Amino acid sequence: MTQTVVKAPFKADHVGSFLRTEPIKEARQAFLDGKLEKDALKAIEDQEIEKLVKKQIDIGLHSITDGEFRRGWWHLDFLAGLEGVELFESEYISHFKGAQTKNNAVKVVGKVGFRQHPMVKHFTFLKEAVDQYGDGSQVAKFSIPSPNMLFTRMQGDEYYNGDTKQLFADTVEAYRKAIKTFYDAGCRYLQLDDTSWIDFVSEERIQAVMEKTGQELQDIIDERVRCINDVISEKPADMVITMHICRGNFKSTYITSGGYDHISDAIFANLEVDGLFLEYDDNRSGNFEPLKSFTQREQTVVLGLVTSKFPELENSDTIKAKIAEASKSIPLENLSLSPQCGFSSTEEGNILTEEEQWNKMKHVISIANDVWKR
Repeated sequence: MTQTVVKAPFKADHVGSFLRTEPIKEARQAFLDGKLEKDALKAIEDQEIEKLVKKQIDIGLHSITDGEFRRGWWHLDFLAGLEGVELFESEYISHFKGAQTKNNAVKVVGKVGFRQHPMVKHFTFLKEAVDQYGDGSQVAKFSIPSPNMLFTRMQGDEYYNGDTKQLFADTVEAYRKAIKTFYDAGCRYLQLDDTSWIDFVSEERIQAVMEKTGQELQDIIDERVRCINDVISEKPADMVITMHICRGNFKSTYITSGGYDHISDAIFANLEVDGLFLEYDDNRSGNFEPLKSFTQREQTVVLGLVTSKFPELENSDTIKAKIAEASKSIPLENLSLSPQCGFSSTEEGNILTEEEQWNKMKHVISIANDVWKR
């Protein structure tokens, strides 16, 4: 099927992950218990992803994901698939407010590279499903962690011995290869999920990252901007690459609070991504004042005004009023609407039902249709 060229992000969009269905949960547990073979697990994942694709199309979404159904973590699964990076059990203590994650982490054990990554096949399956069940107006969207996540969240380096410049260069090259590989597989909508920006939303975290790196604040921010811009500098013109920023999302909890004030110029004026997905679902995210730094007229800012953490539906008029307020700094045509994060950044998922999840997405679509008169 020939796909219509549509500029993403869409006016009603979403970050990517959805609650794992019961067949997925049961199959993954059976696999871990040694009661299900890998091929049988994949078959069940395939079936559930096809159902998910149909559901997204049925409710009117145009960006279609696989819900990250094959992943345990939104970031570690991809990072551990890079050459030179390994997943391991660490002594890491969860930083989420009131919830404990599994103590998984990644470490660098060799030269970082990208080759034969399993998620390329994951994307290929998604795209084939979208092409089969869609009408040509839908786009297969795939999300991977930003390269900043490797630099800032790895729990060990057994190869570079502190040579951060070489690690930076190798990681950038690996991600450039990843982008090309996904593009060659048919990907036209790729998202870089990047929670490293929460290092700058509170004075406490700013001091901690400055002490850890021994760098000045602006130098750290500039380095993270350069990392993203270097990675996407060679992307094809017809490929949309966005970035998602949030403050943590695990079992409806969070990591930290604070606005975008310290990074407003960095993300709204200097990042060369095609779109920004921003958390704005409660007061923890600050106000819209930082939006005044927006200068990139070809960029879309996706306001995450609808929460994925709780089932209650936001008042539509309140959301519309916030979009109107944001449009005082960013033209309305450069704005879109989405939940602030996925519904299941890890396989455990947030504390709401599948029906409540879909009600949230329908709410986003309904409000977007009203605001942008689609």
